Amino acid sequence: MTTTNCRHAKDIKKVVLGDGPISINEVIAVARYGAEVSFTREYFNRIDESRSLMDRFLLENRVIYGVTTGFGSNVTEMISPEDAETLQRNIIRSHAVSVGEPLEREVVRAIQLMILVNLGQGYSGVRLVVLELIASLLNHDIVPFAPGDGSVGYLSPESHMALVLIGEGKAWQDGELIPGAAALAKAGLAPVTLGPKEGLALISGTTSATAMAALAVYNGIQAAKTADITGAMSLEVLKGTIHAFDPRSHKLKRHGEQAKTARNVSRILEGSQIMDTYKEHRVQDALSLRCIPQIHGAVKRALKDAKATIENEMNSASDNPIIYPDGADGTALMGGNFDGSFVGIYADMMCIALANLAKVTERRIDRLVNHHLSELPNFLVANPGLNNGYMVPQYTAAGLLNEIRVLTQPATIDNVPTCANQEDVISFSYFASRKAYQISKKLEYILAIELMTATQAMDFHHPLKPAPITEKVYRLIRRKVPMVKEDRFFHPDIEVIKGEIHEGELTQLVELEMGEIEF
Repeated sequence: MTTTNCRHAKDIKKVVLGDGPISINEVIAVARYGAEVSFTREYFNRIDESRSLMDRFLLENRVIYGVTTGFGSNVTEMISPEDAETLQRNIIRSHAVSVGEPLEREVVRAIQLMILVNLGQGYSGVRLVVLELIASLLNHDIVPFAPGDGSVGYLSPESHMALVLIGEGKAWQDGELIPGAAALAKAGLAPVTLGPKEGLALISGTTSATAMAALAVYNGIQAAKTADITGAMSLEVLKGTIHAFDPRSHKLKRHGEQAKTARNVSRILEGSQIMDTYKEHRVQDALSLRCIPQIHGAVKRALKDAKATIENEMNSASDNPIIYPDGADGTALMGGNFDGSFVGIYADMMCIALANLAKVTERRIDRLVNHHLSELPNFLVANPGLNNGYMVPQYTAAGLLNEIRVLTQPATIDNVPTCANQEDVISFSYFASRKAYQISKKLEYILAIELMTATQAMDFHHPLKPAPITEKVYRLIRRKVPMVKEDRFFHPDIEVIKGEIHEGELTQLVELEMGEIEF
């Protein structure tokens, strides 16, 4: 838990593990913004007690999966105490077989943090020295090289990360990819020799799927709040009517997120001369405007359910075997807590929810740039024909939406047995979460294009004044993105606005003016 109570993840500077559950904001603080990680005395005590129990089991020569036996279908092979360290080193080396482009820095850091939280529950039998080294990698910003493709749920990317702990593999330090041993040495750190159970513990569990799902749900919640802002601006500049946001209508639907969304839009647009001037301009608007409460609200409900499930998983023990204390004794529980179905199913659901938000946002973009629908200059430029204006950014949104739709195919409904059919049901939660993370980033670009076009559309309503809040949003964008009078290189504009969304600058600006955006 954090040492300070901050609303925004980037304001959290320290995350202390051990005294309570960790939040998604704290994951983002460490993964994205480099917050320092440390442990409480309670964390130390849990680790020491668990390791003492593990040592007792070894002295008594108990049969424990992955400690005195081989892995997977090799569970029938017994391992001697003399080979215990070799077994743990071998699992790291042999399982580091994911391929392709490396995972992003914030993904690797989020996974490392999830490993610390998972093993820090005190049911894994690992030594404190191993966990302290992971925390040191985070605090020195040493990022292990971990290819991102080819994981069925866990094991492979985590193995690439674990290689660095034993002085192998590769890692980024100060922007340079160097051997793992060199990265440790530059930071004054020493590799560890993994003891019994430790190699298995480092790569087992739901840590990678949970980490990416946490990143996705954070991005998704921020995107849903942003969509209320961009949707309200589109409604305003498209001469929409506020009648569809009447609270009496939303009181009749038993979905709180719908009513909250309607209130958000009404509050954002309060005091708009544009809205007041055109309040009776048409009887009702197209569904992409009129159904903002219903569509955005449904997305928020799905994200809230996903967030609750992911936070439960974040603060659970997902190892196998579990080293479970029982009075003065204990037992090794060999089960399936590493299965990622909870995370994977909700990550697949997030994909569908975010795709719906992308879908309605793209339709609003089309209405903004299409003079047949907008009653504004074609493609939002004063001299169309010679200038293309915002014609092609809508193509970009359409292309991104197509990519998102393809990624909404559920991963968790698939199954490919592995390990000589010992692992005959596979969750595929890893790719479910990775898809959700990818979609959340593509959605930010679509929202940026809506904000860019809605801001341009507002210029054509002068001298009518927008709402005070949307005027502040307009000024935020115009500080970095000038009005388009003739064609220019638009890519930097999209990136700048996407950055404002990704970093939470847009939502913070609005919340400073009207209070928290209801979710």
